[in-house]
Amino acid sequence: MTDQNVALMAHLMRRAAFGASREEIEAKAAQGYDATVEELLNPESQPAIDEDLMIRYHPAYNHSAAIETNVQQWVYRMINSPRQLQEKMALFWHMIFCAGHSKIDSGEEMGRMIAMFREHGMGNFRDLLMRLSTSPAMMYYLDNSESHKVALNENYGRELLELFSLGVGKDEAFNYTEDDVKACARAFTGWNVAPAYPPFPYGRSPWEFRYDPADHDDSEKTFLGETGRWNGEDIVDIVCKQPGTARFISRHLYNFFVADEVPVPSWRMTPPKDKELIATLEKAYFDSGYEMKAVLRALFTSDAFKSESARFARVKNPAEVVVGLMRMVGEHRGEIKPGLFEISQEPKYMGMDLMNPPTVEGWHTGHEWIDSGTLVERINFASKYLGQTDLPGVRAMIDRLMARGQRLTPEEFVDGCIDLVGCQNVTEGTRQSLVAHAQRAGELRHGTDAERAEFTRRSGEMFQMLASTGEFQFC
Repeated sequence: MTDQNVALMAHLMRRAAFGASREEIEAKAAQGYDATVEELLNPESQPAIDEDLMIRYHPAYNHSAAIETNVQQWVYRMINSPRQLQEKMALFWHMIFCAGHSKIDSGEEMGRMIAMFREHGMGNFRDLLMRLSTSPAMMYYLDNSESHKVALNENYGRELLELFSLGVGKDEAFNYTEDDVKACARAFTGWNVAPAYPPFPYGRSPWEFRYDPADHDDSEKTFLGETGRWNGEDIVDIVCKQPGTARFISRHLYNFFVADEVPVPSWRMTPPKDKELIATLEKAYFDSGYEMKAVLRALFTSDAFKSESARFARVKNPAEVVVGLMRMVGEHRGEIKPGLFEISQEPKYMGMDLMNPPTVEGWHTGHEWIDSGTLVERINFASKYLGQTDLPGVRAMIDRLMARGQRLTPEEFVDGCIDLVGCQNVTEGTRQSLVAHAQRAGELRHGTDAERAEFTRRSGEMFQMLASTGEFQFC
């Protein structure tokens, strides 16, 4: 059986990070849960990723026009950054504040947007929402660059309320009206993108936000019950103090870090799974003045998050599948080498095209990640790497299995593999099927070279079988 402190730490690292090797988990368990939470919440206390390597191996690092280069760099960061929660929060905001390369058509601007989420995603929500509202990429993606006081475009104003902050409603009531959408859109007139230099012959120049007071509707507006000559900054201020915003952000955090929720469009009519935890997060949001770090601390230190019922209650999203596997098996960690591009494309094949969500609504999560095609891709990917017994992480797991004794019964062998791969959620039926398979070849020994070779082969095979279980898809 896994030590309870190790099991709890593994749970934290699956959710607040992209997983970790057993050695890392045990080291953090010895450090203590609360100390690890604080370490995660304060990324500046950890070394930043070595960007010299990125520049050396990716000459286009500082001016990455291709979306593939940007996705590749982000996946490398997810795998290698010591600041794991910072990268996890960048993914969290990317799944809510959705903008895509399919329209923006600039890898560099998408890279800047993710960098914004990385640098400010654990800070003040009002500050983040202001940065989003002045992001040239978002202004272009949601057509605010086409919104003028004499020709209004409501797209950004509508999505700001519906998908980025308030949500449609809560407790069976609506959070805003169509008149609020129009007032919001009018307040953001004049918020635009400065004309860029022609891309030829020297390439693209960075986009810049530009406020044009001559194009701003400065007339009186009534928004969410407040009347004034509001501009976009006023709208953000009013939005952030709404109970609906606290609820919306709290439910997204619950869905991403604790357990799969019903789809977002159902939230107005469907109460939260854990009303008490949501209320705790809402209180932390307001008490801290909208500080995300305070909300995250309240979440990770809550009994609800630490409870066994919260473990394996989420289907891994494709980025978690890919990055978690790389961190487990020790591949593409530290060094940059050929093959990283192919790894970075894997989430796309599993249904998550990073930096290019299908719509501004983003991806449907939970069980909707799984269909007949994506499940095969997930299993094949995990089996491919867990079966490579020469990879350092896989080798370390085999060494740990051997350290359990000179001989292992099939039952001991299977239980050891389940423990090391982290599939503590396997059902008894699944376990018995795995044991039955192991029993066909009898007990395992590793006293001779031949026995060690067979032990290694069977271990890789069992890891692959675990990767093919339904339970492996949860975190």
